[in-house]
Amino acid sequence: MSSPKTFVIGDIHGAFNALLQCIDRSGINRESDTLICLGDVCDGWPDTFGCMEELLKFKNLIYVIGNHDQWFLQWMTENDFPEMWMWNGGQETMESYKQPPPQTHIDLLRGAKLYHTEENKVFVHAGIDPTKSLEEQDERTLVFDRGLVSRAMDNIASPEQERFTKYDELYLGHTPIHRLGFLHPIQIGEIWLMDTGAGWDGVLSIMDVNSKEYFCSDPIPSLYPEHGGRMG
Repeated sequence: MSSPKTFVIGDIHGAFNALLQCIDRSGINRESDTLICLGDVCDGWPDTFGCMEELLKFKNLIYVIGNHDQWFLQWMTENDFPEMWMWNGGQETMESYKQPPPQTHIDLLRGAKLYHTEENKVFVHAGIDPTKSLEEQDERTLVFDRGLVSRAMDNIASPEQERFTKYDELYLGHTPIHRLGFLHPIQIGEIWLMDTGAGWDGVLSIMDVNSKEYFCSDPIPSLYPEHGGRMG
Protein backbone atom coordinates (compact mmCIF):
# COMPACT_ATOMS: atom_id res chain seq x y z
CA MET A 1 0.00 0.00 0.00
CA SER A 2 1.36 3.42 -0.97
CA SER A 3 1.95 6.09 1.65
CA PRO A 4 -0.67 8.83 2.03
CA LYS A 5 -0.04 11.89 -0.12
CA THR A 6 -0.78 15.58 0.31
CA PHE A 7 -2.35 17.57 -2.53
CA VAL A 8 -3.08 21.27 -2.89
CA ILE A 9 -5.81 22.63 -5.16
CA GLY A 10 -6.37 26.16 -6.46
CA ASP A 11 -9.50 28.30 -6.55
CA ILE A 12 -12.44 26.17 -7.75
CA HIS A 13 -15.14 28.85 -8.17
CA GLY A 14 -18.14 26.58 -8.55
CA ALA A 15 -16.60 24.46 -11.32
CA PHE A 16 -17.78 21.08 -10.05
CA ASN A 17 -17.07 19.28 -13.33
CA ALA A 18 -13.48 20.51 -13.24
CA LEU A 19 -13.13 19.42 -9.62
CA LEU A 20 -14.19 15.90 -10.54
CA GLN A 21 -11.68 15.84 -13.39
CA CYS A 22 -8.86 16.91 -11.07
CA ILE A 23 -9.80 14.28 -8.52
CA ASP A 24 -9.91 11.59 -11.19
CA ARG A 25 -6.72 12.61 -13.00
CA SER A 26 -4.66 13.00 -9.84
CA GLY A 27 -5.80 9.73 -8.33
CA ILE A 28 -6.19 11.37 -4.92
CA ASN A 29 -7.66 9.03 -2.33
CA ARG A 30 -10.58 10.53 -0.40
CA GLU A 31 -9.96 8.17 2.52
CA SER A 32 -6.21 8.40 3.09
CA ASP A 33 -4.73 11.39 1.24
CA THR A 34 -4.83 14.99 2.45
CA LEU A 35 -6.36 17.74 0.31
CA ILE A 36 -5.45 21.35 1.06
CA CYS A 37 -7.95 23.72 -0.52
CA LEU A 38 -6.66 27.29 -1.01
CA GLY A 39 -10.14 28.82 -0.82
CA ASP A 40 -12.70 30.40 -3.14
CA VAL A 41 -14.57 27.18 -3.76
CA CYS A 42 -17.68 29.26 -4.44
CA ASP A 43 -18.85 31.89 -6.93
CA GLY A 44 -18.76 31.92 -10.70
CA TRP A 45 -19.63 28.61 -12.32
CA PRO A 46 -23.00 27.02 -11.55
CA ASP A 47 -22.37 24.34 -8.92
CA THR A 48 -20.90 25.63 -5.68
CA PHE A 49 -23.28 23.28 -3.86
CA GLY A 50 -21.81 20.26 -5.65
CA CYS A 51 -18.26 21.42 -4.95
CA MET A 52 -18.93 21.71 -1.25
CA GLU A 53 -20.59 18.31 -1.12
CA GLU A 54 -17.63 16.73 -2.92
CA LEU A 55 -15.06 18.30 -0.60
CA LEU A 56 -16.95 16.99 2.41
CA LYS A 57 -16.22 13.45 1.17
CA PHE A 58 -12.52 13.92 1.98
CA LYS A 59 -11.63 12.61 5.41
CA ASN A 60 -8.45 14.71 5.50
CA LEU A 61 -9.53 18.08 4.15
CA ILE A 62 -7.79 21.30 5.12
CA TYR A 63 -9.79 24.34 4.01
CA VAL A 64 -8.00 27.71 3.85
CA ILE A 65 -10.59 30.46 3.54
CA GLY A 66 -10.71 32.92 0.64
CA ASN A 67 -12.40 36.26 0.18
CA HIS A 68 -15.30 34.77 -1.80
CA ASP A 69 -15.78 32.18 0.93
CA GLN A 70 -16.10 34.93 3.52
CA TRP A 71 -18.84 36.65 1.50
CA PHE A 72 -20.51 33.27 0.99
CA LEU A 73 -20.45 32.52 4.71
CA GLN A 74 -21.94 35.93 5.46
CA TRP A 75 -24.84 35.13 3.15
CA MET A 76 -25.35 31.66 4.63
CA THR A 77 -25.29 32.77 8.26
CA GLU A 78 -26.64 36.33 8.17
CA ASN A 79 -28.66 36.40 4.96
CA ASP A 80 -26.60 39.47 4.10
CA PHE A 81 -23.72 40.15 1.76
CA PRO A 82 -21.76 43.03 0.21
CA GLU A 83 -23.18 44.28 -3.08
CA MET A 84 -19.91 43.50 -4.87
CA TRP A 85 -20.45 39.80 -4.14
CA MET A 86 -23.39 39.70 -6.51
CA TRP A 87 -21.22 41.09 -9.32
CA ASN A 88 -18.42 38.63 -8.61
CA GLY A 89 -20.18 35.31 -8.91
CA GLY A 90 -22.44 35.44 -5.87
CA GLN A 91 -25.60 35.20 -7.93
CA GLU A 92 -24.51 31.86 -9.36
CA THR A 93 -23.71 30.58 -5.89
CA MET A 94 -27.11 31.56 -4.53
CA GLU A 95 -28.83 29.88 -7.48
CA SER A 96 -26.93 26.63 -6.87
CA TYR A 97 -28.67 26.30 -3.50
CA LYS A 98 -32.25 25.20 -4.10
CA GLN A 99 -32.88 25.12 -0.35
CA PRO A 100 -31.29 26.70 2.74
CA PRO A 101 -27.56 25.90 2.94
CA PRO A 102 -26.90 22.67 4.88
CA GLN A 103 -25.31 23.04 8.28
CA THR A 104 -22.41 20.93 7.04
CA HIS A 105 -21.52 23.63 4.52
CA ILE A 106 -21.73 26.36 7.14
CA ASP A 107 -19.60 24.35 9.56
CA LEU A 108 -16.99 23.69 6.88
CA LEU A 109 -16.47 27.39 6.26
CA ARG A 110 -16.68 28.33 9.91
CA GLY A 111 -13.91 25.85 10.57
CA ALA A 112 -11.72 27.09 7.70
CA LYS A 113 -8.24 28.38 8.50
CA LEU A 114 -6.66 31.71 7.57
CA TYR A 115 -3.48 29.81 6.77
CA HIS A 116 -2.04 26.34 7.15
CA THR A 117 1.54 25.26 7.81
CA GLU A 118 3.35 21.96 7.39
CA GLU A 119 7.02 21.90 8.36
CA ASN A 120 8.30 25.10 6.71
CA LYS A 121 5.58 25.21 4.04
CA VAL A 122 2.75 27.75 4.15
CA PHE A 123 -0.63 27.52 2.43
CA VAL A 124 -2.70 30.72 2.25
CA HIS A 125 -5.30 32.17 -0.07
CA ALA A 126 -3.89 35.54 -1.11
CA GLY A 127 -0.49 36.29 0.40
CA ILE A 128 1.49 37.33 3.44
CA ASP A 129 3.56 40.26 4.65
CA PRO A 130 7.11 38.80 4.73
CA THR A 131 8.17 41.28 7.42
CA LYS A 132 5.74 39.77 9.96
CA SER A 133 5.33 36.36 11.53
CA LEU A 134 2.27 34.35 10.57
CA GLU A 135 0.74 35.07 13.95
CA GLU A 136 1.08 38.82 13.30
CA GLN A 137 -0.50 38.77 9.83
CA ASP A 138 -3.52 40.95 9.20
CA GLU A 139 -6.55 38.95 8.08
CA ARG A 140 -7.07 41.15 5.04
CA THR A 141 -3.50 40.50 3.89
CA LEU A 142 -4.02 36.74 4.10
CA VAL A 143 -7.35 36.82 2.28
CA PHE A 144 -7.13 39.76 -0.16
CA ASP A 145 -3.63 41.21 -0.62
CA ARG A 146 -1.71 40.67 -3.87
CA GLY A 147 1.43 42.58 -2.92
CA LEU A 148 3.62 39.50 -2.53
CA VAL A 149 2.38 38.04 -5.81
CA SER A 150 3.13 41.32 -7.58
CA ARG A 151 6.70 41.23 -6.28
CA ALA A 152 7.07 37.66 -7.46
CA MET A 153 5.65 38.48 -10.88
CA ASP A 154 8.20 41.25 -11.29
CA ASN A 155 10.88 38.57 -11.05
CA ILE A 156 9.22 35.91 -13.19
CA ALA A 157 11.79 36.26 -15.98
CA SER A 158 14.82 36.61 -13.71
CA PRO A 159 17.43 33.90 -14.33
CA GLU A 160 18.27 33.94 -10.62
CA GLN A 161 14.94 34.16 -8.86
CA GLU A 162 15.25 35.66 -5.41
CA ARG A 163 13.59 34.40 -2.27
CA PHE A 164 10.66 36.41 -1.02
CA THR A 165 10.00 34.91 2.41
CA LYS A 166 11.74 32.80 5.04
CA TYR A 167 9.65 29.76 4.16
CA ASP A 168 10.75 26.81 2.07
CA GLU A 169 7.53 26.81 0.06
CA LEU A 170 4.53 29.14 -0.07
CA TYR A 171 1.34 28.11 -1.89
CA LEU A 172 -1.05 30.86 -3.00
CA GLY A 173 -4.39 31.09 -4.79
CA HIS A 174 -6.43 34.26 -5.40
CA THR A 175 -4.41 35.71 -8.30
CA PRO A 176 -5.27 33.96 -11.59
CA ILE A 177 -2.27 33.35 -13.85
CA HIS A 178 -4.02 32.00 -16.95
CA ARG A 179 -4.09 35.41 -18.58
CA LEU A 180 -0.31 35.38 -18.50
CA GLY A 181 -0.42 32.22 -20.56
CA PHE A 182 -0.04 29.70 -17.71
CA LEU A 183 -2.58 26.88 -17.63
CA HIS A 184 -0.73 25.05 -14.87
CA PRO A 185 0.82 25.98 -11.51
CA ILE A 186 4.04 27.96 -11.68
CA GLN A 187 6.91 28.47 -9.25
CA ILE A 188 8.69 31.78 -8.69
CA GLY A 189 11.37 31.44 -6.06
CA GLU A 190 9.76 29.55 -3.21
CA ILE A 191 6.26 30.71 -4.20
CA TRP A 192 3.83 28.41 -5.99
CA LEU A 193 0.90 30.11 -7.75
CA MET A 194 -2.05 27.73 -7.89
CA ASP A 195 -4.94 29.81 -9.27
CA THR A 196 -4.92 28.84 -12.94
CA GLY A 197 -8.11 30.67 -13.82
CA ALA A 198 -10.88 28.21 -13.00
CA GLY A 199 -13.13 31.13 -12.10
CA TRP A 200 -12.76 32.51 -15.60
CA ASP A 201 -11.76 30.78 -18.81
CA GLY A 202 -8.71 28.94 -17.50
CA VAL A 203 -8.38 25.53 -15.87
CA LEU A 204 -8.46 24.06 -12.36
CA SER A 205 -5.19 22.64 -11.05
CA ILE A 206 -4.29 20.19 -8.29
CA MET A 207 -0.73 19.31 -7.32
CA ASP A 208 1.08 16.68 -5.25
CA VAL A 209 2.93 18.80 -2.70
CA ASN A 210 5.86 16.41 -2.41
CA SER A 211 6.47 15.37 -6.02
CA LYS A 212 5.22 18.65 -7.56
CA GLU A 213 3.35 16.62 -10.19
CA TYR A 214 0.27 18.58 -11.21
CA PHE A 215 -2.99 17.66 -12.92
CA CYS A 216 -5.32 20.08 -14.66
CA SER A 217 -8.91 20.06 -15.83
CA ASP A 218 -10.06 20.82 -19.33
CA PRO A 219 -10.64 24.53 -20.00
CA ILE A 220 -13.62 25.44 -17.84
CA PRO A 221 -15.87 26.96 -20.55
CA SER A 222 -15.71 23.65 -22.44
CA LEU A 223 -17.19 21.95 -19.37
CA TYR A 224 -20.09 24.42 -19.21
CA PRO A 225 -20.92 25.30 -22.82
CA GLU A 226 -24.43 26.32 -21.87
CA HIS A 227 -23.12 29.05 -19.56
CA GLY A 228 -20.48 30.67 -21.74
CA GLY A 229 -17.79 32.80 -20.06
CA ARG A 230 -18.16 34.38 -16.66
CA MET A 231 -17.02 37.52 -14.85
CA GLY A 232 -15.38 39.00 -17.94
